[in-house]
Amino acid sequence: MADSEPYLARLQAQIDKFRFKVEAVALDAGYFTSYICKKLSERNIFMVMGYRRFGKRNKEVPKSQFTYVEEMNAFACPMGCILEYATTDREGYRQYKSKPEDCAICPLRKVCFSKKQKVITHHIWEKYKDIARKNKLTVTGKKLYKVRCSTIERSFADAKELHGYRYARFRGLKSVQMQAYLTAACQNMKKIALHLTKKGLVEGYFFETGVSCPSPPKGILGVTRPKKENCTLRNIFTYC
Repeated sequence: MADSEPYLARLQAQIDKFRFKVEAVALDAGYFTSYICKKLSERNIFMVMGYRRFGKRNKEVPKSQFTYVEEMNAFACPMGCILEYATTDREGYRQYKSKPEDCAICPLRKVCFSKKQKVITHHIWEKYKDIARKNKLTVTGKKLYKVRCSTIERSFADAKELHGYRYARFRGLKSVQMQAYLTAACQNMKKIALHLTKKGLVEGYFFETGVSCPSPPKGILGVTRPKKENCTLRNIFTYC
């Protein structure tokens, strides 16, 4: 199962459980699908997504050089010829095909395509992907995508490098899922400790037993204790 398949359901579950008011999302290229773009647009959520850069297999004229004419529901090639609508497949992609007689006398024939006629596919929800593309070029979109790189990607990198998430340590779906939950719990506890320390609710210290370390070496993390006496762990979390 691809990451994009359960995304919308997980987003709705987080909104229902935590009462989040989602105004914008930043996703990688794996989530850049017509369906996700459509659903996010319908919810008025500002979306910024990455895109994959595929290597050029041949020197054919790319789809970006063809202009979509919405009034005619057709594409115009760089030389002005029209690619008319032919059919729509089961995946929701419309096919637009050129006329062989137009292509036969075209000077770009050799570099445009290798078959009898040029065929362009265009999804019925392609306009929603265009919205995501335009959003990424805005000032807000560029800032939002930068934040994603320094937060979401960094969290995933920390999980792999510092918490053993690079490999599955167990066998079976439930066991591997438990490993993922424990990894997320460790990262959340570190974030909570850092958050409480910044708010001045706890102070850092090291274990009183074992190795004495007045000034902790670089890279060693301590634990925290509440500044207030008789302060339970539950009370600490309520301060957040």
